[in-house]
Amino acid sequence: MEPVPHANTNLRRAPVQQRSAERLARILDACAELLDETGYEQLSTRAVALRAGVPIGSVYRFFSNKRALTDALAQRNLDSYAERITGRLAVIPATDWRSAIDAVLDEYLAMKRSVAGFALVDFGAVAPEEDPANAANQRVAGRLAELLAAHLGGAPDEDLSRTVLVCVEAADALLQLAFRTDPSGDRAIVAETRIMLRAYLERVLE
Repeated sequence: MEPVPHANTNLRRAPVQQRSAERLARILDACAELLDETGYEQLSTRAVALRAGVPIGSVYRFFSNKRALTDALAQRNLDSYAERITGRLAVIPATDWRSAIDAVLDEYLAMKRSVAGFALVDFGAVAPEEDPANAANQRVAGRLAELLAAHLGGAPDEDLSRTVLVCVEAADALLQLAFRTDPSGDRAIVAETRIMLRAYLERVLE
């Protein structure tokens, strides 16, 4: 069987066959479901193995502990987010930067509302001390800067990278507020976040 490439660098061992890749996907799916049901503190590799229907050794083949497991889930979330944005940008004219920014925000909101485990593990570690929020935000900003620069027909220079990082940090704080008491996100705060992003980016992209 042909090897299956895998970009997730949080793995102890990358899957090389389709069957292994499918087993890894089941393990990450199980981890995400259990995060929603029990939270991070009660999460265990044994529970993940049971939910995924695999031997515990299969989990340890890929992950040394639950921290590594959630790290890999965060990386998968980021890869999925980038893929979703890429699909949206493909049908948006390069001159329409507002729609591009809307796509970036809308896809995050869609994942926040529908993807298992995303409420606790979006793009970073559950425990802030294990992976400071700004480290996750820097990873997200770096990926977004690349996607937006390519869409606009350029390269992610220092100015664009800094601008996108500021947007990510500001939007992260506002969206945490929006979802703090409303599981679907306070619509008024989400609307204000969109206004803020557009106003800030207008001076760079207009």
